[in-house]
Amino acid sequence: MSQPDPSVPSSTIEYYQALPQPTSRPRQRYWLHALLLLATCFTTLVMGARMQYNFEHNLPALSVSDEKLDYFPWQWIFTKPEQLLAGWPFAATVMLFFLAHEMGHYLCCRHYGVRATLPFFIPFPTLIGTMGAVILIRSKIRSRTALFDIGIAGPIAGFVVAVAALVVSLGWSKPMPTGLGPGDYELGFPLIFDLIQRALAVVSPMHGAAGLPLQKVLLHPAAIAAWVGMFATSLNLLPGGQLDGGHIAFAISPRAHKYISWLTIGILLPMAYYLWTGWWLWAVLLQLSSFRHPQVAEWPRISGKRAWLAVFAFAMLVLTFARSPIMHASTPEVAHQIWEQLHRR
Repeated sequence: MSQPDPSVPSSTIEYYQALPQPTSRPRQRYWLHALLLLATCFTTLVMGARMQYNFEHNLPALSVSDEKLDYFPWQWIFTKPEQLLAGWPFAATVMLFFLAHEMGHYLCCRHYGVRATLPFFIPFPTLIGTMGAVILIRSKIRSRTALFDIGIAGPIAGFVVAVAALVVSLGWSKPMPTGLGPGDYELGFPLIFDLIQRALAVVSPMHGAAGLPLQKVLLHPAAIAAWVGMFATSLNLLPGGQLDGGHIAFAISPRAHKYISWLTIGILLPMAYYLWTGWWLWAVLLQLSSFRHPQVAEWPRISGKRAWLAVFAFAMLVLTFARSPIMHASTPEVAHQIWEQLHRR
């Protein structure tokens, strides 16, 4: 039997005792939050405008090989402002998703008296114009129920936004022109895309994209944003480390958390080789964040409605998880592509 940690409350009475108040609280850097928010709105708007340009010209949204068009056409703010503003469906959808996800965590922290920062958005000229958003937790989480609720609140809030966006934006999508290839990046789709596509075929069978395989559908930029939301939700719900799924697993069973993390890593490794190279990175991140998890009080344990929420979290993971988010990007395929590029030089 392990010795209890005296720094962690071991009884319900001790758990409900007030924690000593800090002498000073870190100030929120509102100017920094606002600056990052505006910068990320701009970078997502630029990439959204590029996707909209592709969509209007019957090209895959993530096609970036057009030599006539810059990868990141920021100059449109001066030369084609109307074209830049056309990127708002993607930018608004992807920003709303990340805002909902992080505010779910933040508001739950406020509910439990846990100090946390507002979301820090991360602007970056990636294919989607951002690397997401994060909040920083500044004080101790005092119970397993609080850890569970804070961990699951973000994925649920983001999932609701992503589902709503997907339902609407699939209706805006259109059939891919005959003979058009998949573009520079061919997306792999999670189960929920297939389910909603089938529902669209039932509700609106005359819609041009209804009944087509998703690989034959030219996705609207807002649907790409919904895909980003589903992908981010599945990554966060991976049951390991200090991801949201790891927090949920730890809250349910602190002793099993380490083994669940190892099992998740063990599943990701062969997937990284055979399906998508990016799983190598996530396996490493899970391993690095699995060494130590913040301790929380043993009581109260997870039960009742939270047990059903845990089942719902698993269902969200199943619905949003794509084994190969980017097709034709397994480790052997990527190595072959790199070898070919080196030979051409």
